[in-house]
Amino acid sequence: MMMGNPRRSSDSHFQSQTLNSFIHLLKKPHAFPLLLSVFLFLTWISLRLQSSSSNLSQHRLAQNWRKEDDRLANLVRFPASSSPSLILKDKRGWMVDPVQIALDAGISGGATVCTSVHLGEIRPGGMRGNHRHHTCNETFVIWGAKTKFRLENSEVPDRAYGEVVINADEVAVAGSPSGTAHALINLDPVRITYFLGCQDSIVSYNATSTDFKVWKDLQ
Repeated sequence: MMMGNPRRSSDSHFQSQTLNSFIHLLKKPHAFPLLLSVFLFLTWISLRLQSSSSNLSQHRLAQNWRKEDDRLANLVRFPASSSPSLILKDKRGWMVDPVQIALDAGISGGATVCTSVHLGEIRPGGMRGNHRHHTCNETFVIWGAKTKFRLENSEVPDRAYGEVVINADEVAVAGSPSGTAHALINLDPVRITYFLGCQDSIVSYNATSTDFKVWKDLQ
């Protein structure tokens, strides 16, 4: 004669008691507010999880858009205050070799030697460039303020240029190949944009080798 499993019988009895207690609880007047509270809590948890997932997806999408915009402007940006980075940093600040950092960042068409170097500033609302050099490649380092950088690019439909905004806490390196127009515009209401331009040949701005006022909307 086979005897039943005492543990299984005990588990079944416990489950039956639990179910009966739950049914008894539902019959009480305060059961509905309790169930409503549980339902609202679970709904809140579900919405928070969905919102977190949506925000993460939007952030990744924005990052992808930004990287593509930077590529079309032939530009790479670096946070000025965080590491790791291709920019050399220590407690004194940052420092770059414009030619080497452009090569390390994979920027094409910039200057491979600095035959001519110019360092300057752009005050709020001001602009530099909006011209096209036909006899030199140029590499830029841009920092200090919220700055728009525009580069001629036939790959971009309709407008035929890439355009990005560099934040005040970023350092940007960009390449402008020979025959490609470029412009830098300070969008910051207070800060000054600083830039370094490295050209691989001497440019005469009085000669026909440079086209001026390329984009009418920037004049």
